[in-house]
Amino acid sequence: MFEELDYQKTPLGDLVLRRRVDPALGGKMIYEVKLGDDFLMSSLFHEGETALAELGLADLTGTQLHVVVGGLGLGYTAAAALRHPAVDSLLVIEALSGVIDWHRRGLVPLGADLAGDPRCRFIRGDFFRMAGADGGGFDPDRAGRLFDAVLLDIDHAPDHLLHPDHAALYEPAGLRRLAERLRPGGVFALWSNQPPDGDFLQRLESCFAAAAAHGVAFPNPYTGGEAANTVYVARTAPVAETGVAA
Repeated sequence: MFEELDYQKTPLGDLVLRRRVDPALGGKMIYEVKLGDDFLMSSLFHEGETALAELGLADLTGTQLHVVVGGLGLGYTAAAALRHPAVDSLLVIEALSGVIDWHRRGLVPLGADLAGDPRCRFIRGDFFRMAGADGGGFDPDRAGRLFDAVLLDIDHAPDHLLHPDHAALYEPAGLRRLAERLRPGGVFALWSNQPPDGDFLQRLESCFAAAAAHGVAFPNPYTGGEAANTVYVARTAPVAETGVAA
């Protein structure tokens, strides 16, 4: 009924991967991740993580897209990105080596598919440091490399953080630096567990050429009602507006 698959101590707290069978849901197998006192993710509710990739990549054109995912988790955002027919390469930035190990060992349902896809590369690193002014970018082999999309799912929301060091990214200076990691017409998309935040949307609009907040609703089998996440999607100006070649 309940099994702890892995337990590790990390600088951010105790990291736990567990799975359980829920009789109330017809014996459904559910995978869950906790970090310290934070409940990070459940395989029962992954619609928002999938929508992060689908909404973030929906309007991109081109046949060879290069994408970054910040935060591996149970792999739903990365898997959805790889289903996009134009994605040519995917870098998944994950701070906790244990999470990468779960996927490589096949401890989570999507792990073998992600680890075995030649387009997908796991990178252990601090997304927020890599995005910063002194970080050098997301590809450790190519400093300053630009991407078509950056999809971020690490914090609970722009004002509900896993660590205080993350806060700078969500301020105008941090958002502008992140925009500089994108090609013209590129996308920054962000998952949030809270309703749309008008103040944060205004910050995005001040740093990108366009921005929108999308509500993602999905059924909650425990309540019989609906739950919802938010996906923010912001775009840099296309080539015609910037005069910059891709």
